[in-house]
Amino acid sequence: MTLSTAAPATAWFSRPAARTWTCAPAPAEVAAFHANLPGYAPTPLTEVPALAAELGVERVFVKDESARLGLPAFKILGASWGVHQALRHAARRPERLVTATDGNHGRAVAALARAHGLPARVFVPSGVHPAARAAIEAEGAEVVETNASYDEAVRRAAADPGLLVQDTAWPGYEEVPRWIVEGYSTLFTEIDAQLNAAGAAPAGLVAVPVGVGSLAQAAVTHYRATSTGSTVLSVEPETAACVLASLTEGRPVTVPDGSTIMAGLNCATPSTLAWPYLRDGLDAAVAVSDDDTARAARDLASHGIPAGPCGAASLAGVRAALTEDRRADLAPAATVVLLSTEGTTANPAL
Repeated sequence: MTLSTAAPATAWFSRPAARTWTCAPAPAEVAAFHANLPGYAPTPLTEVPALAAELGVERVFVKDESARLGLPAFKILGASWGVHQALRHAARRPERLVTATDGNHGRAVAALARAHGLPARVFVPSGVHPAARAAIEAEGAEVVETNASYDEAVRRAAADPGLLVQDTAWPGYEEVPRWIVEGYSTLFTEIDAQLNAAGAAPAGLVAVPVGVGSLAQAAVTHYRATSTGSTVLSVEPETAACVLASLTEGRPVTVPDGSTIMAGLNCATPSTLAWPYLRDGLDAAVAVSDDDTARAARDLASHGIPAGPCGAASLAGVRAALTEDRRADLAPAATVVLLSTEGTTANPAL
């Protein structure tokens, strides 16, 4: 998992040729698996005309992941399919499930461990909000503080003898992350159906908050497996823009550790599994400030959408991307979809 280190990247990257790249779709059975889970229902896709007027597009929709299968984030989609597949393929029943997290992924794995009658051990980096730790512990997991970076927390989790359920990949560890990415495909299947039901054009621009890049990989897979011509935009914190730095340099790099209110996006190294999809299939990448993301969270709240910093990053990113000097780098989009990947948090910066 050792990669080259780079200084913080510039705030913008675009590649018009990306929309001509193609790949195979996610397995069709993933959506059926989720539909059979207790309490499953598609999360809301909320139209916000005021944002459409502000951004100069026909329609804007926000995919609200603040209540997904009883948890306040989209992560349970990937974790549930990943755990299902990992247990199904395991040679023996594991002694526990193990993961590293900035918050929501760890809580999802902990909840799934409890549902399967297994203990869970969750490694967290320094800077994780006490409320996020408490939420993981409330699911019955043991939380191990590393007092180090997210990457170091991942290394600690990988050394644990339990069954690792991690949403980032490195050479030799790609099977479980691939299943987790497949699990995220249900989110995009829902969006397609919801836009159709609303009489809207297919998504022309989709904004995806990015940590290690797994959700963005799922977005690229979905939109490049068809001929929709959708533009996929990744959004990262200015202080942890590892995907943007990698795209700028044309190779995977690790950025210096930083701090941000977007705790779930505070990742220094892109997933090796995601990287080829991001390199070839992302149309554009942008980095946003904490101030712009805090404003976006307040604006979404004013429209009745409860978004934490990671979820609100998508709005901040589209605002930064659709400026006069950058809009020309993107294909025209009648319908914009913002992925609000988490609900409100206890972060005092908001």
